[in-house]
Amino acid sequence: MSTVVTNIRIDKELKAQATELFNDLGLTLSQAFTVFLKQAVLHHGLPFAVTRPPSKELLEAIKEGEQLAHDPNAKTYASHEELLEELGIKI
Repeated sequence: MSTVVTNIRIDKELKAQATELFNDLGLTLSQAFTVFLKQAVLHHGLPFAVTRPPSKELLEAIKEGEQLAHDPNAKTYASHEELLEELGIKI
């Protein structure tokens, strides 16, 4: 297998953190990049999900929902229709 030299620009601190991590795993930075590239080729894309972190509003709504789910005094409905009726929505 022939190799080529590739130059990439990355943040100095990020490189230091990644190098330390990969060294702990028994890999050089070059070997870690090779693993990443092989996995990208195998998966025909990034080998992991790339997503945005949840918004502050979503996290607050999840917290509120969890609180309601554990509140024995929270109003509940036996059916979707019962909820619509209480809201005054006719379908």
